[in-house]
Amino acid sequence: MTDGGHPPAGRPEAGSAARSTARSATSSVALAHLRICDFTGQLAGAGATRWLATFGAEVIRIEDPVNHGKWDILRGSPPFKDERRGIELGSGFNNHNVEKLGVTINLRTDEGKRLVEDLVSISDVVAENFAAGVLDRLGFSYERLRELRPDIVHVSNCGFGQTGPYRDFKSWGPIAQAVSGVTHSSGLVGQPPAGWGYSYLDHTGGYYMAMAIMMALLHRERTGEGQWVDLSCTEVGANLHGADLLDWSVNGRPLRADDLPDSNHSSTPPMAPHGVYACVGDDNWVAIACRDDHDWRSLQAVIGDEAAALGLADDDFDRLEGRLADQEVLDRGLAEWCAERTRWDIEADLQAVGVPAAAVRRPGERIDGDIATGSRGMWPMVDHPVMGGVRVDGQPVTFSATNWSITSASPLLGQHNRYVFGELLGRSDDEIEKLEDTGVI
Repeated sequence: MTDGGHPPAGRPEAGSAARSTARSATSSVALAHLRICDFTGQLAGAGATRWLATFGAEVIRIEDPVNHGKWDILRGSPPFKDERRGIELGSGFNNHNVEKLGVTINLRTDEGKRLVEDLVSISDVVAENFAAGVLDRLGFSYERLRELRPDIVHVSNCGFGQTGPYRDFKSWGPIAQAVSGVTHSSGLVGQPPAGWGYSYLDHTGGYYMAMAIMMALLHRERTGEGQWVDLSCTEVGANLHGADLLDWSVNGRPLRADDLPDSNHSSTPPMAPHGVYACVGDDNWVAIACRDDHDWRSLQAVIGDEAAALGLADDDFDRLEGRLADQEVLDRGLAEWCAERTRWDIEADLQAVGVPAAAVRRPGERIDGDIATGSRGMWPMVDHPVMGGVRVDGQPVTFSATNWSITSASPLLGQHNRYVFGELLGRSDDEIEKLEDTGVI
C-alpha cells in the first residue's frame, strides 16, 4: 500500500482472500483470479459481465448515487415480483446482474474519479457499453486507463463502434437489428419484415462481448499485453448474415424476393411440410417438419383415413419435389387436421413414429412444466435482500470441472461500498463516511 492507504497500480493478488467476504463461498472458481471494473448496463453490456461473474470473476458494478442508479434504466423497472415498486425491485435488473458486487461513485466529483482510478489500478478489465466517447468525456480514455494499469483490457460495446461515420449515433438492440439487416431477414412471403420481436442483438451483443473479453485476456496471459477492444452491435448483427451474403455473392439471390424469406418453410435444406400450425384452444400451436419421404409416409400413417379428405393423399406427395411444388395444399390440409387436435397429442403421436414435432410452449410451460430445464438447474433461486426469493436465468452450459454458480442476487444500490472502498481500496471507515456525507458515494 502507498502512504495514503491507496493501492498502487499493478496486478491484483490472484484469488484474493478478501473476495470471499462479499461473494458466496459456493461461487465458481474458474475465473476467480479476475477482477472487472464494470460500467455496463441494460443487457448488451450487463449480459457479458454476468457470464464472467457466474464463472467466478469478481465483477464490481459502478452506479451513480445521484440518480439512484438509473443510468441503467432496468433498475427499478418492470417486470416486478409482486405489487411492490421501487429502485431495488426490478426483476430484469436482478436477472442481469446476479453474482456481481455493487458500488456507487459520483463521477462528477474529483474524489469519485480518484476512486475509479484506484479501482482500475487493481482490475484486469474495464467493461462498458456507453455510447461512443462517453467514458472519454468522463476522463477515462483508453490512454488514461493504460496509465493507471499498463496491461488493462478495455472492452467497449456500443451500437456502431467507437470509430467510423456512424460513431455518434445512439442505439438500442432493435435499432441495431434494423440497421444490420437482421430485422429484414425475418418474415413471411408477401408480408413486411417481421423483425425478431425482442432486443435480440442486446443478448447476442453481450455474448460477443463476453467472448471478446476472454480472448483479450487470453492474449494478455500469453504476452503480458493489454488492449482496447471496440465492439459494434450493428456489426455483430451483420456477422450473422454469412449464409445470406454467400448466397448473394455466389448465386446473385437476394435475401428478400417474391418467395423469400419464408420463415415457416425450410429451403436449406428443403423440407415439406415444414411449419407451425394452430391446434385446439386459444393460441395453441405445434411445429412439424418432414425431413424426407420416410417422414412424410410416417406422418400420413398417423393421419390415416383422413388424409384423402384433407387433400394429403396425392401420389405426387410421395416425393419431396411434389410436396415442394404444392406446399399451400399441404399446409392447408395439415392446418385443418391440427385444428381438431391438441398440440400435446400431435407432438406425442408424431414423435412416436419418428417425425420431428413439438408443441409450441409458452415461457411458463417451458420453465415450470418441462422436467428437462429443472433437471439441468436452468432456473436457480436467489435470495434478494428486498424482493426475497426470485428465480433467475441459469447458464445454458455445464462444465464438468469448473461449472458456473448462481447463488447471489443482484447488488442493492451501493451494497458493497464498504467492502470495495474499505477492504480493496484501503479507505478507512472515517473516509468512507465522509465520502457518503459529501455525496461522492
